Amino acid sequence: MLITRRAAVGAVLAAPALLGVSGARAAARTLKISHQFPGGTADQGDFRDRLVRRFAAEVQKRTDNELAFEIYPGSSLMKTVAQFSALRRGALDMTLYPLAYAGGEVPEVNIGLMPCLVTSYEQGLAWKRQAIGQELERVLDKRGVRIVTWLWQAGGTASRGASVVQPDDVKGLKIRGGSREMDLMLKAAGGIISSVPSNEIYAAMQTGSLDAAVTSSTSLISFRLEEISKAVTTGRSGSFWFMLEPLLISKQIFDALPAAHQAAVTEVGTELEAFGLQAAKSDDEDLARVYLKAGITARDMDPAAIGKWKAVAQETAWKDFAARNAACAAMLKLAEAVA
Repeated sequence: MLITRRAAVGAVLAAPALLGVSGARAAARTLKISHQFPGGTADQGDFRDRLVRRFAAEVQKRTDNELAFEIYPGSSLMKTVAQFSALRRGALDMTLYPLAYAGGEVPEVNIGLMPCLVTSYEQGLAWKRQAIGQELERVLDKRGVRIVTWLWQAGGTASRGASVVQPDDVKGLKIRGGSREMDLMLKAAGGIISSVPSNEIYAAMQTGSLDAAVTSSTSLISFRLEEISKAVTTGRSGSFWFMLEPLLISKQIFDALPAAHQAAVTEVGTELEAFGLQAAKSDDEDLARVYLKAGITARDMDPAAIGKWKAVAQETAWKDFAARNAACAAMLKLAEAVA
């Protein structure tokens, strides 16, 4: 059962996982990977944690145990938002990170959670091969960060009240969007904005300081929001919410690795993109099943609803982003060019 798999994470949630090879010589270097999601194993639990564990195990194997990893799930090593700054300074080696969380430091990265800009996985993953992906990587490289694995996730909305499908549905709701741009769209539709990381949504909704939250399908499941929700809108038929949530490495750390280790990190990271895509799509479907089983109303978005949201987004979030600086305006045009 899905919930049983995800619930089987137990004590690993707050403890680092040290991946080693039995009988092999001690690793020459150990890198720390931090993320905010529930911990598990390479085969069970939140797929973002599973991706990190598979990455660590395979890189260690290909480097003949010369490179090992400690994995810290559940923001057990450091606070969620702080991970990007630590990465830039070389104080953290790697993280799987919702890129828009870093928008306060690097405004350009908010392009990774721009409402209604990306509306399918294929469109998002095409960024890597297009000018927008090259520009985003250049921006990150300049700030001391490299993308190892491109990962996109569709999102949905959990609500303590009625379903959120149309823009009118958010009027008067205390709602979380996940980025400055998403919040601007929701505010224009009548929502009252509350900004919290996804791993803090449960507590906020439980206390009533949050009525509804938009986040990835995987987080809607892994953080057990069905326990405190009455309705959910899934992303399986489309969504205004697609987030770039890549596996990142500090450029300072990467540049210090031997060439063979750099190659292993790059190759394994790229190979895991297929796993991330399949797992994200699977969670979009699983979301509806989990919530329906809990007796929660589950609805989908249709093209007409997404079109209404896009009209709001273009007049608010898109305009605001383009006005922030010339680089943001240029990046928006590049992203719009990806069909």
